[in-house]
Amino acid sequence: MTTAPAGTGRAPGPGTAPDTAGAPSPRSGRLREALRWGALRTVALAVLLAVWQAVVSAEVWPRVLVPSPGDVWRQFVLASTVHDGVRGYGGHLLVEHLGVSLGRIATGSAYAVLAGVPLGLLIGTVRPLAVVLEPVVTFLRTLPPLAYLSLLVIWFGIDEAPKIWLLVIAALPPIAAATAAAVRAVPGHLVEAARALGSGPTALLLSVRLPSALPEILTGVRIAVGVAYTSVVAAETVNGVPGIGGMIRDAQRYNQTALVIAGILAVGLSGIVLDALLRLVERTAVPWRGRT
Repeated sequence: MTTAPAGTGRAPGPGTAPDTAGAPSPRSGRLREALRWGALRTVALAVLLAVWQAVVSAEVWPRVLVPSPGDVWRQFVLASTVHDGVRGYGGHLLVEHLGVSLGRIATGSAYAVLAGVPLGLLIGTVRPLAVVLEPVVTFLRTLPPLAYLSLLVIWFGIDEAPKIWLLVIAALPPIAAATAAAVRAVPGHLVEAARALGSGPTALLLSVRLPSALPEILTGVRIAVGVAYTSVVAAETVNGVPGIGGMIRDAQRYNQTALVIAGILAVGLSGIVLDALLRLVERTAVPWRGRT
């Protein structure tokens, strides 16, 4: 005779589902984890600000070199608003400087994708071209942006063209290298199966190699956008206003350290947001990544 568990009033049958009323849902568990990590980041930020303020209060360095968090915040607000008839910095609000820089990054990165993905496909699939082009890509990837900015200014002047070209040259090598490596890593059995079904070189490239390599290509694009973002300040050192790099450069000339730090923080925070958006695009475009 089977005894029913206390408090249930009936014995569980073989088809009865286990009682999970008290078990936490996966969604609530993820929420608690996100809140826990968010709290940790908040505490770390508070500690950083406290140490920063303590260093300023102790006058370890002159105030003109290391301004307080309050000074940086005031400059951030002044650069973001219209005050005493003055519009932001250099006649443009901080968000406008940032928007111009993001537009340049988007343009340069788009051109880099249009050129870098086909170049990487050629390097990854055509051996003679790889022998010639791969060293060129490596050469460009190792050059710092300032190394060729002066040459671009001589060739294209001081308007938008040298800035866009610099961002294209900075972003193209990571995309080409990632695409070539991804194409070479396509499983051989997929290629052989497609060939057995009668796929020619073009169909093989478009229907097998490119889809299989897409996750790594998108990772290369995300890295390239980050490289372009780090290069935009260098690109805007020449006639860069409006632009966040030009604003930082002008503030540096006049020892406006608080404004320089405010600009750097704006670049970093917007970079975090941009990277999160690119990660979202990557997860949406290739939802099968990481699954077997």
